[in-house]
Amino acid sequence: MSSKQLKTREKDASLLPEEEQAKIDDVRKLIGPIADKLPLLCTDASISRYLRARNWSTKKASKMLKETLEWRLQYKPEKIRWEDIAHEAETGKIYRPNYSDKLGRPVLVMRPGFQNTNSTSGQIKYLVYCMENAIMNLNQYQEQMVWLVDFQGFAMANVSVKVTRETAHILQDHYPERLGLGILYNPPKIFESAWTIVKPFLEPKTCKKMKFVYSDDPKSLKIMEEVFDLDKLDAAFCGRSTGGFDYQAYAQQMKEDDIRKSNFLDSSSASQSHRSYLSEPHRSGARAVTQLQRYPGGRSSCCRTSEISKLAWP
Repeated sequence: MSSKQLKTREKDASLLPEEEQAKIDDVRKLIGPIADKLPLLCTDASISRYLRARNWSTKKASKMLKETLEWRLQYKPEKIRWEDIAHEAETGKIYRPNYSDKLGRPVLVMRPGFQNTNSTSGQIKYLVYCMENAIMNLNQYQEQMVWLVDFQGFAMANVSVKVTRETAHILQDHYPERLGLGILYNPPKIFESAWTIVKPFLEPKTCKKMKFVYSDDPKSLKIMEEVFDLDKLDAAFCGRSTGGFDYQAYAQQMKEDDIRKSNFLDSSSASQSHRSYLSEPHRSGARAVTQLQRYPGGRSSCCRTSEISKLAWP
């Protein structure tokens, strides 16, 4: 990193609240009327994530956010349901376990060695479904998650350049600043070749969040102890829990989450006054959020911009 880049990063990290708000307001103006179509994606907290992902460049952040808005209007990720992707989930190649890390961040376990389909579109749809579900299950005031990549059964045949490229595009361009930590667990020697294929598709800041952990290396295993409660962590990751992926139990859990999501989306669009209030671009996201009702399922009241953006939107 050059000295100029370092100084820019240090400056960005020390933005005053009013400076950050000014940039957020600028982005909201730059993206124009399309923001009214998906107001929950254009809250202050959501725009701030896009700004951070683009080092606070309002021009780059607005372009990125506008492309996400267009993608969501066309792809409609919030409408994907368990029945649409159940076959992709049968082997547990991606799933959200019933534990979080010590910071309360949800975990997505990814097992590339358990790939069970050849459909690029199906695999991407399942990835998007899992991301949306993890975001919906973020704890209050939490914006990021942990990816735990398990290399059990991995082979180079599991690496598809097309799927890798599309996965990186979806995660980095449409779910910015959602990754808090990525753990690559027991990657085999052969993965070094795969990593040379994957790494070019990842942004430098994403690569820095990835940690290599080996079960036969006590030093690297300390990362697991620091990040997780070992009593809750699966034994497959050197934890003490005997639980693991159970397809039937997971299917039931996802169906229940789908109902909660549908209820929330229905309730958020039921009141015309709420929709109008949220879509007015001059109002702050925080004030708009206070107008929403309690999230179905016993979640705490949505009193902050970040909370509403986490419940249903990237």
